[in-house]
Amino acid sequence: MTKAHESHEPTLAEKLHKATGANVVECYQCGKCTAGCPMARFMDLAPSQVMRLVQIGDAAALAKLLTSTAIWSCAGCLTCTERCPKKLDPAAVMDGLREMSYRRGMVSARQKKVLAFHRAFLKLVEHTGRMSEMPLTGLYKMTTGDFFSDVTLAPAMMLRGKLPLVPKTVRHRKEMRRLFAACRQGGER
Repeated sequence: MTKAHESHEPTLAEKLHKATGANVVECYQCGKCTAGCPMARFMDLAPSQVMRLVQIGDAAALAKLLTSTAIWSCAGCLTCTERCPKKLDPAAVMDGLREMSYRRGMVSARQKKVLAFHRAFLKLVEHTGRMSEMPLTGLYKMTTGDFFSDVTLAPAMMLRGKLPLVPKTVRHRKEMRRLFAACRQGGER
């Protein structure tokens, strides 16, 4: 087989570009994403380091990215995206990496509670069409077994109306479930 006929295995940067629209190859490491990130101090890799490792894209870089705490610590606030002079979307890259990490079973053991929160949130939205604090808290606590770490906060939150007992729902929940089902049928990008 000649080189012209060989198939091209997409790079990590190409896969993420297709999945997120962010062309990470264009990142020139100015550091503005990291400088503005409110979560950077809690991350094992700064947002600019994540972008650089995506550019490198070899097996070692991919393993480091998919097992990092950084991708799960990202709050998705889009500050990095707004600050980027190249109009890239580091927040979307983090999201794409989270998806890859989850699908490959490579979530950092230190981030299992974050993953449990994501799962509880999505399960609740799938079934009610929106987020509601009390069921979210219940699902999260049942999943993690962390029942008492913040139990003393509940009475004050309930008195202020911040923790309603009855969740609100949207009218067309069947459409929400169909949307979730369609997303599940999509493969890894």
